[in-house]
Amino acid sequence: MLRHLARKLRASGPVTVAEYMREALTNPGQLIGIWYISEWMAMGKPSTFQLVELGPGRGTLTEDILRVFKQLASVLSKCDISVHLVEVSPKLSEIQAVMLTGGKVQPNPEDESAYMKGISKTGIPIFWYRDIQDVPPGYSFYLAHEFFDALPIHKFQRTEKGWREVLVDIDPEVPDQLRFVLSPSRTPATQNFIQPEETRDHVEVCPEAGVIVQRLASRIEKDGGAALVADYGHNGTKTDTFRGFRNHKLHDVLSAPGTADLTADVDFSYLRKMAQGKTATLGPIKQREFLKNMGIDLRLQVLLQNSGDTATREQLLHSYDMLMNPEKMGDCFHFFALLPHHRLVHPDKKDKPESKSPLPPVAGFNELLLK
Repeated sequence: MLRHLARKLRASGPVTVAEYMREALTNPGQLIGIWYISEWMAMGKPSTFQLVELGPGRGTLTEDILRVFKQLASVLSKCDISVHLVEVSPKLSEIQAVMLTGGKVQPNPEDESAYMKGISKTGIPIFWYRDIQDVPPGYSFYLAHEFFDALPIHKFQRTEKGWREVLVDIDPEVPDQLRFVLSPSRTPATQNFIQPEETRDHVEVCPEAGVIVQRLASRIEKDGGAALVADYGHNGTKTDTFRGFRNHKLHDVLSAPGTADLTADVDFSYLRKMAQGKTATLGPIKQREFLKNMGIDLRLQVLLQNSGDTATREQLLHSYDMLMNPEKMGDCFHFFALLPHHRLVHPDKKDKPESKSPLPPVAGFNELLLK
């Protein structure tokens, strides 16, 4: 968070004490770090784990999570932790390296599937890979934060003649302009991706997300661990969510290609289907419910009690509102998890239900009882 703040300070000058407290309240990485430690403890504190982030952006979340691990070093003292980042962009991996290691990295290490390695400022080894399949097997916690919404989608439209794929073509009326058209007949994608029970008239499918979830589920089934997905999405109810953003403003997806960020909401019902029962799934749960379960209300109360002036309190309430208000991020951002089946149901519970102690609740997805 210090680095996140430092960037903010460099960009806009000193911040008020209220803003500093607000950052502490609303920093998502710290809560995610606590989620992983909570799961690690619930699973019996394995002696090693890998933290694997898909598409780590600038490395901010990993940095926040590592800070939580450092703060809770006494809890994790007997655990051997390593960080594995799946990043295809050379430019972003350089930014991550500077943020996480201060830039001290070794490219193309021998005898390893990673293309770069280094040591975090807190002393944890970090490795970079181009593909999830290159990450070594082992007990792992996976993170995909705003990762799936940027992957390419296929779009389909129901017509009187059956399903047709939505394609992009040159507009014959307007030079240098693109337009959407429907495929004249069924395409291979239409045959592969539309479920017979589909009730919507317009559907978006992200096959790449499906493949990645299959791989995550297989790895968790074999080696243990958990995956947390945090993204804009829905549970198989939305239709046309393909949008472009340029300078944080909505932008026509077909104009000036290459100049805007293109995203589509994640269909969590599709991700659940693609896990193919290899793991249990939890969610999607709305961000406001997840954060409430993670104890954000209690944290807000403590900060409000400790803040002396009205401006600080107003800013805390403003930032809480941004995260929790259903009209803002509260309802559109969701959390979804893949966990081993035995995390939720004792393997032999069916035979002797009374003999086993109850399993601890999964943080964020169940209300935590704060003793």
